[in-house]
Amino acid sequence: MIASGHLPRVAIVGRPNVGKSSLFNRIVGERLAIIEDEPGTTRDRLEAEVEWRDRPFLLLDTGGFQVEDEGDYTDLIRAQINAAIAEATLVLFCVDSRDGLTASDYDVADAVRRGETPAILVATKADNESREIVAAAEAGALGFGLPLPVSALHDLNVGLLLDAVVERLPETPPLVEQDRVRVAIVGRPNVGKSTLVNALIGEERVIVSDVAGTTRDAIDTDLDAPEGAFTLIDTAGIRRPGKRGQGVERHAVLRATAALARCDVAIVLVDGAQGVTSQDTHIAGLAQEASTGIVVAVNKTDLWESPEEDRARLLAAMRERFRFLPWAMFTFVSAEEAAGLPDLLRLAAEAREARRRRIPTGELNGIFRRALRDHAPPVVHSKRLKIRFATQPSVDPPTFVVFVNDPKLIHFSYRRYLERCLREAHDFEGTAIRFAFRGSNEEDEPE
Repeated sequence: MIASGHLPRVAIVGRPNVGKSSLFNRIVGERLAIIEDEPGTTRDRLEAEVEWRDRPFLLLDTGGFQVEDEGDYTDLIRAQINAAIAEATLVLFCVDSRDGLTASDYDVADAVRRGETPAILVATKADNESREIVAAAEAGALGFGLPLPVSALHDLNVGLLLDAVVERLPETPPLVEQDRVRVAIVGRPNVGKSTLVNALIGEERVIVSDVAGTTRDAIDTDLDAPEGAFTLIDTAGIRRPGKRGQGVERHAVLRATAALARCDVAIVLVDGAQGVTSQDTHIAGLAQEASTGIVVAVNKTDLWESPEEDRARLLAAMRERFRFLPWAMFTFVSAEEAAGLPDLLRLAAEAREARRRRIPTGELNGIFRRALRDHAPPVVHSKRLKIRFATQPSVDPPTFVVFVNDPKLIHFSYRRYLERCLREAHDFEGTAIRFAFRGSNEEDEPE
């Protein structure tokens, strides 16, 4: 299994709090990277595809480079930055025009030189002429030539920087877009989400630590495997609302829930050593609200003392705790030992296919006629529900519009019965189904 990487890569590097993430967001055109005044907010490499003057490339935001041992993540972040430099086609080496050069800037300069990757020196936060002059005078001492002064906040010289970037990138042949399955890996903090991503792609793509809350951004990584083409989205751990901190953690959780809105399939990762918790079911409920496909994966099976007994116990517990999702898929993995990964990807691909499934209109109406014949709807206020016509206007997820004599006559139990009839007639395992009931005279589109 290998991650795809056909586009040239441009890595933004620098010491903490020089404005790398602000520049990344300005170039990308949206707030993908979390920005806070707290140094070291960014930890993992964050990627986004950018196109400038018809030249596409991948832009990488990295954590702040620190040589001193100032925290739990220093060595891990430094390893990620060195990997980004080694993989990059071009480096944007950022220094702060407000603060001037520091010892850390010289350390970053040494790392960039060791990587032997071409670099453009960028003086950030240069929003007035005096700062541009000072930045040029000081930063030239780093040995990368005169810096290009930019201000991400005021969008000054960002276009000139992008011109300089594309001038130095190699030509890339046009590629046919792959239809990738977008898979969001969600769960409580420290259940092994980042370890799972690294195991799937076969490299240390995202930082892994025993400290809960290591991942903050939602990290996208392409993966080409025998089971299909995927985009894996590693997300921050979602704590209970009362346990969430302010600032960075709050933004990280918002990014995790936003990842559910843009994915095809959510892998809800459960800690096999701790069992199913109420927060696991809450997170699965968030995926259900987003109408994604859902695969519940029990991780850390390598810690089980009695694998067969623990597997049977956890499966029974999952079926009970996730009974509100009878269509969800279940599997068992060990991210640490890279076990069960092909089955996990296969289930994610199957859930994606189920989301695409379409029932011909004639067959769909036949299913509902048989459902009415086998189990007539109850009488409500002297009236009985009549289904006059049904159609499936869309997929992802499968959405059905049912025209009836009176939508108020639909009881939730009968709606579940109709859904069960559809699922028995066609394989929709792994995906949510949407229903919209309309009065027979209404012609508006389903919500």
